[in-house]
Amino acid sequence: MKKKQTEQPQPLDRRYDTQPLETIDVEVLDTFPYEYPGRDLTINIDTDEFTAVCPFSGLPDFAVIKINYIPDKLCIELRSLKYYLMSYRNVGIYQEHAVNRILEDMVASCKPKWMQVIADYKVRGGVHTVTSVEYNKKKTEKK
Repeated sequence: MKKKQTEQPQPLDRRYDTQPLETIDVEVLDTFPYEYPGRDLTINIDTDEFTAVCPFSGLPDFAVIKINYIPDKLCIELRSLKYYLMSYRNVGIYQEHAVNRILEDMVASCKPKWMQVIADYKVRGGVHTVTSVEYNKKKTEKK
């Protein structure tokens, strides 16, 4: 016989530890020469294994990360990109800030002609979020 529950479960007032932004391993990003400069090639990369955590609760945020870019002289080495993205695993970062940080680090690493980073987050609390940001070398040079 099942025991009758007399109390309603109470919400947990707890927070899980998060790692600081300095944990993100930018130094692991590696590149190789693009052998066809002057020929615009669009590279599309995506992974559904991205995880960071909410800076308030420490609960995980899962996302599909899409990185689209046109290389100038360098291409991102994919193994190094995977290690870089894995370094976010326990970092407390807002969803809106994660795409900006990824874009900044990637642009600094491979200096593309154009790049777009999109994060399509899994539904959490009934809310679905997609964040995206772009870099355009031509627009940046005009400023």
